[in-house]
Amino acid sequence: MSSLNSLFTIPITDIILWFVALLFSLSFHEAAHAWTSERFGDDTGRLQGRISLNPAVHIDPIGTILFPLMSFLPGMLPLFGWAKPVETNPLRWRDKTKANIAVSGAGPVSNFILATLTFLALKTLLLTGVVVPPSAFAESGPFDVVVPGAAQAAVMAPVAKLLCIMLLLNVSLAVFNLIPLPPLDGSHILESILPGNLAETYVRFRVLGFMLLLALSWMGVFGFIIRPVYHVVLGMLYF
Repeated sequence: MSSLNSLFTIPITDIILWFVALLFSLSFHEAAHAWTSERFGDDTGRLQGRISLNPAVHIDPIGTILFPLMSFLPGMLPLFGWAKPVETNPLRWRDKTKANIAVSGAGPVSNFILATLTFLALKTLLLTGVVVPPSAFAESGPFDVVVPGAAQAAVMAPVAKLLCIMLLLNVSLAVFNLIPLPPLDGSHILESILPGNLAETYVRFRVLGFMLLLALSWMGVFGFIIRPVYHVVLGMLYF
């Protein structure tokens, strides 16, 4: 998921770094789905080559390239991105309810893992003074959670920028995908834990899921959900 500023206010180098981070994060996310499904007895993802960090096997031209890049254009919706969904065969799963929860949750968990690793890297760099919090009196971009210290500015600038993007992006992907709206991962988890009648009713509304996601994105609802998580993460980072 992404919510981004105008193409004209973000340097092209930042957009390139953001897109690299997106490809890696989505690939890790989808590989986690396929790997977890295999743990429950379904090797469909492995046979299709989806247990891989190679972005080429996960790219959806619309969801991975067009929609995310359109987010940078002036006046566009705060759009979100997605990769090609991993195919699974639930008939091959052992303990189908547990498998559905685990396989669905594996994607967001993978993004939490990437966010945690990035957080630890940034925290270490902050504690050692290699990077510092952005100053209100210095120019910074929308991704600048930290900026390089003066002595390391030339060397650390792209590294710090990439780490900032990885942190923000993976927090967004993890939280966004846990929202229980079809076709997000959270919807499959909710479907698995709802009682029979409620689950059947919930499934009937799945066809409306994508339109509902667009509408809520237009209204900025996802920002209200994700922004408080950002504040908690950044508060822990700067503490």
